[in-house]
Amino acid sequence: MVAVPHNNYHGAVADEIEGLVTVYEDGHVERAPVMPTVESSTSPLRGPGDVTWSDVTLCRVTGLWARLFVPDPDPDPDPAGEPPRLPVVVYFHGGGFCVGSAAWRCYHDFAARLAASAGCAVASVDYRLAPEHPLPAAYDDGAAAVDALLLRAARLEPRCDPSRVVLCGDSAGAAIAYHVAARLCECHAEAPGWLRGVALVQPFFGGQARTASEESEEKEEEQRSVLSLGRSDGYCRRLALPRGCDRDHPWCNPVGLGGAWRVIRRLPRTLVCAAGMDVLRDRNAEFCAAMKSAGNCVESRVYAGVGHAFQLLGRSHVSKVRTHEMLMHIRDFIWDTIYITNM
Repeated sequence: MVAVPHNNYHGAVADEIEGLVTVYEDGHVERAPVMPTVESSTSPLRGPGDVTWSDVTLCRVTGLWARLFVPDPDPDPDPAGEPPRLPVVVYFHGGGFCVGSAAWRCYHDFAARLAASAGCAVASVDYRLAPEHPLPAAYDDGAAAVDALLLRAARLEPRCDPSRVVLCGDSAGAAIAYHVAARLCECHAEAPGWLRGVALVQPFFGGQARTASEESEEKEEEQRSVLSLGRSDGYCRRLALPRGCDRDHPWCNPVGLGGAWRVIRRLPRTLVCAAGMDVLRDRNAEFCAAMKSAGNCVESRVYAGVGHAFQLLGRSHVSKVRTHEMLMHIRDFIWDTIYITNM
């Protein structure tokens, strides 16, 4: 008989994602300290890549906050003109809705690189996590963060331009970016004018029926990516979704029978960045196909030879090359989107 893991204070283990999250029978949740963090600062600090960053509280009740990264001003500005205003990228970190933080070193560094390479202000949002706060808490926090940042962006940094906003995120954070955009589009006949685009990096979508990439990963003897099928199921079905919901719920599967097809038609220009060795790659392709079928402008990029979260966790030469490529693609998407919508 196999002994059930037990904690003297919190009882038996009710559920877990090995090495990351443990849920006890009394509801207590423990998260393994798998990533180093960068401590909070409300005073501007220098970051990597010629940027300055600081933290801002967005909602004291829910603990919602963001880390704002601003690239350095042009060293040779036009003396006769106003300093150029910066588009604002609202970024949501990944982690299966259950782990992760804007303070994680990997997200801190990536957001700084994005701000420097794209020439934009980047607000990296820290939201509530499941299972303590199951979906739609993360989507609620994403919408609240966008509202707060629109109101306060210019006060936080005078060069920020809240009339030019792009929503962005990776994995679960990409799902948040999508659902926040979808909510905004539900309230309007089309996307609001200030929302110029949505950039989704390896969006964490699911569904009950297995895709070919999920089935092939299930048969692999050796895991080729940080996100396995089992871990994906654990995050979404067991911990993040409310009880009684399956992976075809619209909060998980935006293109299923319960998905918001009418909303997809209203989304602004969208970029989807997929990884060739990611278990989610077919889900990402399925979403792009639905966007195109709805008549939307969607750009798809697939990065060969790398797996899920390569831009954060990859240390190989190919991961570094693909990360640079992806940052350039996101930069071009942001500025192309702003230029097109200004015409």
